[in-house]
Formats: sequence, C-alpha cells, structure tokens
Amino acid sequence: MSKTATTKKTGVRAVKPVPAKPSQLAAEDPVKSLVPAPERPRGLTAQAYERIEELIVRLELRPGAAISEAELSARLDIGRTPVREALQRLAREHLVKILPQRGVLVSEIDIKRQLRLLEARREVERMVARYAARRANEVERTRFAELAKEFHATARTRDPARFMRADKEFNDLSLRAARNEFAAGAMGLMHGLSRRFWFLHHRQADDTETMAKLHGNLARAIATADETAAAQALDALIDHNEAFTRSTVSTDF
Repeated sequence: MSKTATTKKTGVRAVKPVPAKPSQLAAEDPVKSLVPAPERPRGLTAQAYERIEELIVRLELRPGAAISEAELSARLDIGRTPVREALQRLAREHLVKILPQRGVLVSEIDIKRQLRLLEARREVERMVARYAARRANEVERTRFAELAKEFHATARTRDPARFMRADKEFNDLSLRAARNEFAAGAMGLMHGLSRRFWFLHHRQADDTETMAKLHGNLARAIATADETAAAQALDALIDHNEAFTRSTVSTDF
C-alpha cells in the first residue's frame, strides 16, 4: 500500500529567494567596495637610505653634524617621509642619533667602539664568508671572480673611491649568497660604521693596496667554493682591520 504525502494549505504563497548577482554582492560588501589609497612609489626609502649613508660614510656629513629632514629632503629631492624612514634605519645602524625635539646628529667616531664592532664582525662575517662559499650559485660565483680581479686592479691603482665601490658590492653580494637573513641583519648594522672609519683614516695608513688585496683573496676563495680558504682570508682581513684601528690617532673634524 503506497503512502501519499499531504500538505497543509495556509493560504499564503511561499516566495522563493532570488539569488543575488555577483555584482550586487560586491556592491553590498563594505570591505570589497573600499578603494585602496594610492601608494608611494616604491624604492624611495631605499634611495634615501643609500644616498644619506654614502654622505655619512664619505664624510660629506661630518661626525657630530646636525642634520634635518627638511634639509636632506631638499638636498636629495626626495620627500620627507622616505627621508625620515631612512634616518630611522641609519639610527639602528648607529650612524645617526635621533634626539626628540632636537633633531638628528651624525654619530661621532669612537675607536674603542670600533674595536668592539670588529669583535662581533669577525664572528658573523666568518660565517657569512663560509656560507657564501658553500651556497653561492654560478652567476654569483662568476661575479665574485670578477670582483676579485677588480680588487687586485684597485690594489695597483690605490684608488680609494674605486675600492669603496667594489667593497660595497662585495658586501651586498656576500650577504645574498650566504642566504641567511639573520646574519645579513647583523652585518647590515656594522658595514656602514666600518666603511666610514676606514674612509676617515685610510690616508694616514695608506693601506688601500693592502685592503684591496685582502678583499681580492676573500672574493676569490668564495668564487672557488673554498670554505676553509674563505674563513682564513676573512680572519686575515679582520686582523688587518684591528691593527689598522689600533694604529689610528684622533683626528680633528
């Protein structure tokens, strides 16, 4: 015997919901309807940082000098927000001091502090050199080999500006090739101070030739994937830097 389903009549006709169209949903969604604010052109903070750091390292902004966001913004033709962000990064790297309500000062040079920096730099940079020698790809190894030649050519010309350009590229390439963001972060805090100290005192020691040769040896060891030679070349470089630092005398700014 079959069962028949029954329904109760209520007198009210049911209305089926009509599915909303995708365009209606999008219009009714308050999150999706928001229009994002236009972004600042990317790279301006990095540009400001690189240019201000270079001014400090090459002593165009002297140790102890007072600087302002407005002056730097006008000098670099970059907005004040990227300049402010660049100065905050330089403060973390101890190249400037930000004084609330007073402005920004270029940090002084302190030999004892520089020696403490070298203590830390030896350990971190040895690790970077070994990892770069182990992990660099073929394109990076080719560039390390080219930089080794550039350093040895610089040793012959004794051109400090040429050496500093090669040194900056070598440092950046080493950090990329090591593929360790924590080591890169630590080294980023030290390179600017080291480069400025050397630029201030290299004429006294006349050691551009020696520095270039030591860097060339290190670049060649990384290019040939020789971790042991890279660590030894790094130690030789830091030994020289420590002796160089201890030999310096106070300089009038």
